[in-house]
This record gives sequence, C-alpha cells and structure tokens, in this order.
Amino acid sequence: MKRIIKTDLAPKAIGPYQQAVIAHGLLFTSGQIALDPATGELRQGTIEEETHQVMRNLGGLLEAAGATFHDVVKCTVYVKDMHAYARINAVYAEYFDADHAPARELVEVSNLPRFVNIEISLIARIPD
Repeated sequence: MKRIIKTDLAPKAIGPYQQAVIAHGLLFTSGQIALDPATGELRQGTIEEETHQVMRNLGGLLEAAGATFHDVVKCTVYVKDMHAYARINAVYAEYFDADHAPARELVEVSNLPRFVNIEISLIARIPD
C-alpha cells in the first residue's frame, strides 16, 4: 500500500509524478529544485540560496508526511558544478547535524531541470 503526499509546502508536480510517496513506512520524495512553492518561480541566485530553497521544499514534504530532517536516512544530490561542494555542504549542515546526518551521494551532472544548479531528493522513515 502506498500513500501519495500532496502539499502546498513544496512545489507542485509538473509532470507525471508525485511530490512524494509513502510506502512501507518510508517517505520517498521527488527531486526538489529551487522553486518557490507559493509562486512557482525559481529562486536562483547563489548556490547557497538555491540550496536553502531546495531544503525548505524538502522540509515541507517531510512536514506533510509527519517527519523531520532527523528522520531522513538517505539523500541524493545532483549539482552542475562540483566546485560548489563546500558551499553546498555548509548549507546542508544547517539541516543535518553530524550525529543525525543521513547517507548521501553528491553527483555532478551536465544539466538539471530548468537549468538550476542543484536538485536533491530524500528517503525518510515515518515515525510511529
């Protein structure tokens, strides 16, 4: 059995996919980019600003599912420029402290939707 998560706390799905899905006690999010959920507009600026918006979007999905960043077990991060690694990590660390950080990979790619600089998805456990 799966449950679909739909919330105004994150950007609406713009294709044949869901914002997030819960299955077997786990939350699986679609990749989030720096879209403002209130306006649908991209929040492009520095990599730090984009990363914060992405993390806020993920936070909205977590909240809608009844979870928090402490419940995250895995993140997948796609970036256009590996040289931004340290700057992305500085923002990422504001959401995950070292004792509760999830498993993660960060991969440089040639392009991302809407030509953004970062996209992140996550898997989280749903608390009992």
